Amino acid sequence: MTTMTSPNHAEQLSAIAQMEPLLEVKDLKKYFPIQAGFLKHTVGYVKAVDEVNITVQAGETLGVVGESGSGKTTLGRTIIRLYEPTGGDVLLRDGNRVLNVFELDSKQMHIFRRNAQMIFQDPYASLNPRMNVLETVGEPLLVNNIAKGRDLEERVAKVIQQVGLRVEHLRRFPHSFSGGQRQRIGIARALVVNPKLVVADEPVSALDVSIQAQILNLLKDLQAQYQLTYIFISHAMSVIRYMSDRIAVMYAGKLVELGPKQDILSHPLHPYSEALLSAVPKTTQRRKRIVSRGEVPDLGNLPAGCVFHPRCKYATEQCRTAIPHLRTISPGRTVSCHLADTLALEGI
Repeated sequence: MTTMTSPNHAEQLSAIAQMEPLLEVKDLKKYFPIQAGFLKHTVGYVKAVDEVNITVQAGETLGVVGESGSGKTTLGRTIIRLYEPTGGDVLLRDGNRVLNVFELDSKQMHIFRRNAQMIFQDPYASLNPRMNVLETVGEPLLVNNIAKGRDLEERVAKVIQQVGLRVEHLRRFPHSFSGGQRQRIGIARALVVNPKLVVADEPVSALDVSIQAQILNLLKDLQAQYQLTYIFISHAMSVIRYMSDRIAVMYAGKLVELGPKQDILSHPLHPYSEALLSAVPKTTQRRKRIVSRGEVPDLGNLPAGCVFHPRCKYATEQCRTAIPHLRTISPGRTVSCHLADTLALEGI
């Protein structure tokens, strides 16, 4: 997988950066209550997503990376409103109007669903075993009153072929397909309504390595064909490196670093980003693997100060007592680390 950016693509990204963002996420929070006792009193909250701010430009891919438990999937599901938020706003541009996703009524939600779709992680659990391919892929068209009957079948047949399956597959059920084929069905279901934004939640993590490459290349081809915008969620930095234009690094429900892909890959500003990059396989040069102590903290009982300080080898007394706020270090680059100005961290 190559990470080089062609001059034409670089020019496109520069032009995109001048436009109004397609998606704005402002101070997004998603807390899950912790209940205890016979009467199920709420005794605390799991802060799965805590005051996250991101923007996504039309046509770009924002990679969201972090280990399990960092809040990546919850972020994606809250943006797409599969989870109701605890606080914050999500704004999606639709032509000349801006939709506040969390204030939409049932009628307006149909407009949002046409513009924003999701590809799920598990290709086995995300498909209804009692629905064939035509019913599965065609359901968004029916629910959103876009097509029915012969028109629906023609639309489904077209998108099925575009994701690499055949028209003969329309009457088959999920048990007849391999994992890679099932994920292609999931991609077709997301794309059949011609959305602008697609949230891809670890779409290749459950697949064999050889199939992963096929699905990633398919997603890139479809993005170019339909001018799609991706929020691409993964725990694998190598996959994020291949797919993304910009990278958002999450840890313990917080956004800890955000910036252009090449900048974060070569010069990370947050120690957690450095640890993630050290795990990327590299054959041309030996590199010391950074192993962070401990595990992701309990999101219902976060440590004081910087949430990463118990695992950070650079932590100071300030890190243990003062919460670092996300700040801009250079144009397009933000980080929440007290020491970002002084550390010289190793990239790839």
